[in-house]
Amino acid sequence: MTKPDIIDVATIGVPVTDQDRAIAFYVHQLGFEKRLDVPLEQLGGRWIVVAPPGATTTIALIPASDAIPAGVETGIRLTTRDAAALQTELGARGVDVGELLLWDGVPPMFTFRDQDGNGFEAVE
Repeated sequence: MTKPDIIDVATIGVPVTDQDRAIAFYVHQLGFEKRLDVPLEQLGGRWIVVAPPGATTTIALIPASDAIPAGVETGIRLTTRDAAALQTELGARGVDVGELLLWDGVPPMFTFRDQDGNGFEAVE
């Protein structure tokens, strides 16, 4: 008998105050694709899943609540081939981006926030 094990990370939930506004941000400003959008009354909204094109791990845009507030540091690090170019591009699209961090021995990175103030990092 094989031992059950965890083999991957499928979806990470990010709390949002307005799911339609969140779709607009993640799809139009970040360039993600919407992979799923179905009603889910148990959440008081919909089950919406977005991801960068071709990514395996996805982000669920879940309705915020008192127990799951929006505007948090998610701890999510997204990867990019060129942090400086992405920081410039996202800033031009109106995304709230932080400064490009260039530290010896560490890949270039910067922080950014979604429409609800949820914090992410982009790392080269």
